[in-house]
Amino acid sequence: MDLTQLLAFTMQNGASDLHLSAGNPPIIRVNGLLKRVKADPLSSDDIRTMLYSVMTEDQRAEYEKNMELDFAIALGEKARFRVNGFNTRLGASSVFRTIPTEVPLMEDLGLPPVMRRLADLEKGIVIVTGPTGSGKSTTLASMINHINIHHSKHILTIEDPVEFFHTSKKCLINHREVGTDTNSFARALKSALREDPDVILVGEMRDYETISLALTAAETGHLVFATLHANSAAKTIDRIIDVFPTGDKEMVRAMLSSSLQGVIAQTLVRRADGQGRLGAYEILIGTNAVRNLIRENQVPQMYSMMQTGSRYGMITMQDAIADLFETGLIDQDEARRATVLTTGSEEEAGSESGYAAAALGGGKLDGDSMSPPPVMKGGSVRGGGGSKDEGYSF
Repeated sequence: MDLTQLLAFTMQNGASDLHLSAGNPPIIRVNGLLKRVKADPLSSDDIRTMLYSVMTEDQRAEYEKNMELDFAIALGEKARFRVNGFNTRLGASSVFRTIPTEVPLMEDLGLPPVMRRLADLEKGIVIVTGPTGSGKSTTLASMINHINIHHSKHILTIEDPVEFFHTSKKCLINHREVGTDTNSFARALKSALREDPDVILVGEMRDYETISLALTAAETGHLVFATLHANSAAKTIDRIIDVFPTGDKEMVRAMLSSSLQGVIAQTLVRRADGQGRLGAYEILIGTNAVRNLIRENQVPQMYSMMQTGSRYGMITMQDAIADLFETGLIDQDEARRATVLTTGSEEEAGSESGYAAAALGGGKLDGDSMSPPPVMKGGSVRGGGGSKDEGYSF
């Protein structure tokens, strides 16, 4: 089984992820749902061989030492993937996340107009937050692209790994990858302050030192974009403050209240017409009233501030989902599912696993259909022999 073929199949079907797990056939995620590819289960050795085929010698050594590794690969000029190789009780496993090579425009993503205003700012910090796989990197890439098209600035990105590669247009853009171009986010941020940046993108604020340096950069006249894992704008503020020791919380509240420009909490929801997914965005803007709430440790009141702050572009996630439902972009079941997930309920969201009904030589998925596609001439896949439940063999 060839990794290049699997990755091509992943892209042809518009999948966001390819999962390789020992004891299972390849699995792709399409519109948020897992679909099993009709193929033989993979062994740990199969997956390890595939991983090693796209790793450098140094990456192989690091993977063998640490038993997990993040890196990125390119498949020709039109495909990039963020890769995580790891180990489970059954052996080697990996996940390949599709990264578009063409950076999307903010208009193409349907981002709210207030996000363009955030991208046009001169200083402060803008935080994009949400669960894994919610499109944070894509949102940030489109905002950086907007700056690159409309402003003349020096943009410095610090990521692990670098996902979207931007070609310098009006801006000068320098990408730094943790582990390859720098040893850590913190060291890169310290160095960044001496590299004359106007805009700094921090791939992830993981720890106390990185968050502290990002806030310092925002306070000293730079526009900082960063990501964090949280379900809402208010929880984002809490999480930043909670990282700091008790004695420093007052100081960080003051730093955050003076530098915060906006928090964007996002999630992806399935379109009612079945044509992919779109974003739902909760937006908190750093108005004087919001900054006062941060300074006075009144974070729980931010929800009501967002409800009444529509003239500034603020909106709660519940209202954003309701707007998508009222305009017919999502159906009632999806609106209910998204609301349950974003409010932190433990109620099951109802995702199901299906089968990818296309052979790995090409073709596209048609919903949950399991009818076999025509076999492509010259392909490496042949029919499995009659019953549609038998799948396809290599």
